Amino acid sequence: MLKKLIPLALLATATSLHAEDAEKTVREAMHSLLPMAKIDEVVKSDLPGFYEVIVSGQIVYVSADGKYLLQGNLYDVPIKKDLTAARLAGLRAQAIEKLPASKKIVFAPEHPKHTVTVFTDVDCPYCRQFHKLIDQYNRAGIAVNYVLFPLDIHPGADKKASALWCAADRNTAYTAAMNGHDPGSATCANPIAETKALAIALGINATPTILAEDGTTVNSAKTTSPELLLAELDRLAAQRAKEAGKVAAR
Repeated sequence: MLKKLIPLALLATATSLHAEDAEKTVREAMHSLLPMAKIDEVVKSDLPGFYEVIVSGQIVYVSADGKYLLQGNLYDVPIKKDLTAARLAGLRAQAIEKLPASKKIVFAPEHPKHTVTVFTDVDCPYCRQFHKLIDQYNRAGIAVNYVLFPLDIHPGADKKASALWCAADRNTAYTAAMNGHDPGSATCANPIAETKALAIALGINATPTILAEDGTTVNSAKTTSPELLLAELDRLAAQRAKEAGKVAAR
């Protein structure tokens, strides 16, 4: 029995060393293309012979020998699933879960059925359109967690975000800002730099970016009415439950 275990242990060690070598090769390949890139994670991909590399909120695939890089979405044809989108959604969901409520502006009903996280900018016209329906979303059972993400293309947006965060009543200040009122120039300790960095790290580059509970990006066309948004969130929840059932049945 011992003789059988020793070769197995040697095989496991060799496999581990091979994986470490491949990961090192993949990282070196990435840095040869993007010397300043911050690589968040390198893991084996579902695509044979390739590793999944997460860098700046994006996912690319690099061959184990470092020779090839693929950029684009990886699909599992038999199960008709976008593996890249699902992985990215999972990463975003984990990050959002770690962000405490104290760093969000929350508009929620007493007993929400669904929660969405919205990366928002004071000077974003589409964010204003979204917020006009906030009472209707809440009545439909949808809680909205706003995360401030002032865009660089809007000069002064950082200061406006800070000012409304420092208001005595953030929700009232946010609504006023969405109605076009100047939030003023108040300053205080605030999470704006952190939430902005989070958005960038997650590959978010536009507002409003609306995420469901599982990190899936909700198509803005689904947010033009509470009925459409509720139906989409119900659909995503049913899909998650179905996939969880399949995993449990294995």
